[in-house]
Amino acid sequence: MSKHPLPNGRSTFIGQEKSIAGLPWNHHPIYTGVSMKHLVTDAETVGQLSLHLVGIAPGHAIGEHMHSTQWELHQVLEGSGEAVLEGKRITYATGTVCTIPVGIKHEVFAGCDGMLLLATFSPPLARRLSS
Repeated sequence: MSKHPLPNGRSTFIGQEKSIAGLPWNHHPIYTGVSMKHLVTDAETVGQLSLHLVGIAPGHAIGEHMHSTQWELHQVLEGSGEAVLEGKRITYATGTVCTIPVGIKHEVFAGCDGMLLLATFSPPLARRLSS
């Protein structure tokens, strides 16, 4: 899916190193066409944050939802689409960074080429999504 160098890179954390290419894509448990690679997990950061590579297939979306305890940061690595935060549309293109505060309803739609995001959560995603 990706020409971006990150998927072929490494995730390093205090002497531990993982090949990002070697990490599995995990299908999102709710949204079809959405997959995640878990680069840094809650266990590695003692519950402080988690970091995920998120692929959204062309024409698919992460439907409206909110996180009652987490801040979320999106960095668009490739592709395009849009996010809707509390009804406000935000264009997503390579290089876009979007901060989503706790309790804000949001959704993300991939354009015709799909989208690759780096998503950071603090505190981390629940174990059902990050394991």
